[in-house]
Amino acid sequence: MWKPPKSPHGLIQEDLWPDEWKILMSCLMLNQTTRKQVDKVIWQFFDKWPTPDVFLGSKFSEVSDLLRPLGFYNKRPRTMRRFTKEYVGNDWKEPIELHGIGKYGNDAWKIFCIGDWRLVEPQDHALNKYHTWLEELNETH
Repeated sequence: MWKPPKSPHGLIQEDLWPDEWKILMSCLMLNQTTRKQVDKVIWQFFDKWPTPDVFLGSKFSEVSDLLRPLGFYNKRPRTMRRFTKEYVGNDWKEPIELHGIGKYGNDAWKIFCIGDWRLVEPQDHALNKYHTWLEELNETH
């Protein structure tokens, strides 16, 4: 089983491993906002809704209120709910098949969840730093 090594870059996904759903949800939180903004809400979010089933039982208004600092506080909760329903209810091979997940989320999943980092060419700056660090780490071993 792949265990992504901890880097000096401190990506959120490193702290959420091995929880695939949380890693993908963090990507939805990071879409079109900053890490600084996400850091204000992510741990409170996962304390309130630690699993897909618990999240699916949440009230829209509670999720929207918590995610307000990220922007898109009406759209983001809807995207997250639809993604979670598809995550638990659909037969999928890669998360890019699920609502709201694009290249960034799919790349993060390949790197942190399944260890296919060699097959990824990230365009996101933080994922790119981690990817480059992994390449350098593997060159020395």
